[in-house]
Amino acid sequence: MTPQTDPRAGAAVKAADRAHVFHSWSAQELIDPLAVAGAEGSYFWDYDGNRYLDFTSGLVYTNVGYQHPKVVAAIQEQAARLTTFAPAFAVEARSEAARLIAERTPGDLDKIFFTNGGADAVEHAVRMARLHTGRPKVLSAYRSYHGGTQQAVNLTGDPRRWANDSATNGVVHFWAPFPYRSRFYAETEEQECARALEHLETTIAFEGPGTVAAVLLESIPGTAGIMVPPAGYLAGVRALCDRYGIVLVLDEVMAGFGRTGTWFAADLFDVVPDLMTFAKGVNSGYVPLGGVAISGKIAETFGKRPYPGGLTYSGHPLACAAAVATINVMDEEGVVENAARLGASVVEPGLRALAERHPSVGEVRGVGMFWALELVRDRETREPLVPYNATGEANAPMAAFAAAAKRHGLWPFVNMNRTHVVPPCNVSEAELKEGLAALDAALSVADEYTV
Repeated sequence: MTPQTDPRAGAAVKAADRAHVFHSWSAQELIDPLAVAGAEGSYFWDYDGNRYLDFTSGLVYTNVGYQHPKVVAAIQEQAARLTTFAPAFAVEARSEAARLIAERTPGDLDKIFFTNGGADAVEHAVRMARLHTGRPKVLSAYRSYHGGTQQAVNLTGDPRRWANDSATNGVVHFWAPFPYRSRFYAETEEQECARALEHLETTIAFEGPGTVAAVLLESIPGTAGIMVPPAGYLAGVRALCDRYGIVLVLDEVMAGFGRTGTWFAADLFDVVPDLMTFAKGVNSGYVPLGGVAISGKIAETFGKRPYPGGLTYSGHPLACAAAVATINVMDEEGVVENAARLGASVVEPGLRALAERHPSVGEVRGVGMFWALELVRDRETREPLVPYNATGEANAPMAAFAAAAKRHGLWPFVNMNRTHVVPPCNVSEAELKEGLAALDAALSVADEYTV
């Protein structure tokens, strides 16, 4: 699709947005949203005809790109057949989506509770864990993001929690492993893994094992920095949960459905949780959908005991039809395999080559189509390019980097002192090389702020 220029229409869209739309996570008078005219595949464009290669996949959810014709057609066909229906009934699209998801989840996560997105999936997973165990507390990690609803944002471990944290929701935070910025003074990944597990077990002991319902972890933390856990860590957490009768909840909202070159990031570590949350990539974000995949033992808890929770739009037929089509597209077109293959053959070597050339790159980390560049002022001290949670003038280096990327036709994912490389999982090799070239130019701007 060729972008068409229509500045007048763009101005009207922008004016209506500024007059009436209240944007999330934003100071309303300080933002300047781009008016988007259209999107297709790995690209989107504005009303002035500027086209951008999207290295954000929306918010890391357009796993099969924008406007995939098979997914669009499935939504249209479902709308003509049965647009909506209450969740208490058996509906073909809902049943088929649940079946396809359950076929791909690890272990015996064979029951699917549908939600509208990732945050409410986390809310319900925590509720299930508490009801299953009869315990109140949930342990979650610093450097994490689990959603913007009340319980989910309390579980989150980044600054978005601060203004919303009531400190009364039974949440206890702990440090998960991150060798580049180790909280355990580790010198190797093996030390980091062992010390992080010791820290978690000590936290459990001091909180009282009999009070802890669940440990909640992103299999690979997403927004917080795409920090792939060291070998043995998730297996060690699984063992600790088994030892103390604690439910292990893995949050795969961002990492799931092909993003890591496997159906789920948990597959990389051969770990089966008791509950798994998902959303985003399940239907490429075309219609809001999330859910909880539930193990047999937890499903059994609610076999004859009603589960006290639900949503009006749980398993919405349009969303589920989009999920069915997306999963089938991923199978038919080898999307998961594409993410794994090009992640290993193009993205990783390309990013490591950029790190060799640019002193602003402190670390490259990731897998599949799920990567982060840690940008620093000083490689030796690992001082971040901008301070933690920087705003305004303190964030100028990252703002300059992002502006440079956009000038070169790349829309970057920027968070704190990092840029993430998270294009659609069906991105082409040529598109990746185009994006890497734009990153190369933008990093030259970041280099100007190094010591």
